[in-house]
Amino acid sequence: MTPRQRVEAVLRRQIPDRTPFTIYESKLLQCTVERELRNAGLCIVNPRYPVVELRYREVRVERHEYQKDGETYIRTVWHTPAGDLTRIDKPAEFTSWQVEHVFKGPEDYKRLMWLATDPEPVPCYERFLKARRWLGEDVLLQVNIGATPLHRIMVDWLGVETFAEEWVERQDEILRLYNALADQQRRIFPLIARSPALTVNYGGNETPEVMGPPRFREYVVPLYNEAAEVLHQHGKLLGAHLDGNNRAWMKDVAASALDYVEAFTPAPDTDMSLEEALKVWPDKILWINFPSSLHLASTQTIVRTTKQLIEAAAPGDRLHPGHYRKYSRRSLAGKFTGYFQSNSRCWMKGVILHRASSTTPNPSE
Repeated sequence: MTPRQRVEAVLRRQIPDRTPFTIYESKLLQCTVERELRNAGLCIVNPRYPVVELRYREVRVERHEYQKDGETYIRTVWHTPAGDLTRIDKPAEFTSWQVEHVFKGPEDYKRLMWLATDPEPVPCYERFLKARRWLGEDVLLQVNIGATPLHRIMVDWLGVETFAEEWVERQDEILRLYNALADQQRRIFPLIARSPALTVNYGGNETPEVMGPPRFREYVVPLYNEAAEVLHQHGKLLGAHLDGNNRAWMKDVAASALDYVEAFTPAPDTDMSLEEALKVWPDKILWINFPSSLHLASTQTIVRTTKQLIEAAAPGDRLHPGHYRKYSRRSLAGKFTGYFQSNSRCWMKGVILHRASSTTPNPSE
């Protein structure tokens, strides 16, 4: 099997010829280690090729890069019919930090509404297919619906502190934006469902300490379920990037229609162990992060931890015992840890674990 086929097999609840191991394309340096990893079967997860684009009709967007005190900043201006919105970001390698949020005060709600309602979703399937052909069999192209609406309002537009104040003072305005963004995403669901993609991420980086279980239950999970209902009709698989603490809403995730939990990070980095996650989410594929706290540990510690993670999925119906005994020697512990230890900047994405039950429904069938 090719690296991509192994990943897709596990996500479909099938048995691959070895435990898949993946990494985000933004974390893999071009170096000797990269070549060794890819030759050994590493699958690169690339989210840079969407199947749907959002194109503004009335809103005009400008971006300018500038220098201040030796630092680089990017100013983005949205020119809406109701007035301008401005955001300033500071790039930081593969990510960025919002120095100035787009929301400045209550007068911006009418302008933000244009950002929620003006974009037109347009399919771009051919570009996705072309990229998949060019990148080959050791790359998985992962499609994203985008941040869930309340997360986008909270984190991207208002900022957490301002959101807390506005949730008390002007919750009705926030909910109007939420409903507009949700309607926009409902127009995206069928376009992605009919696309050539297989795996679809919806939101992520939700934090119970900020989002709170009640809001997660009321405003996030229902949209997971709506998306899944549409996507499953076309054999697509839906996941969410839940890499933080999940204990507070683990039952809500269990009851959701998500097919997989992507970037699940086991204890000690979060408040749930792998064993707990496998138990409480019996029908979810776990696409786990190798714990970041161990990236710089000794080779012996990394190998031992890797074996423990794979063994945690082995008893009962977690992994077929024959599959585990036969292939664990060719998994992360045997193939990849030495390479990562030799170059700590090549961050580990993780292995994919599942319950190999013959009675588990396959959304692709």
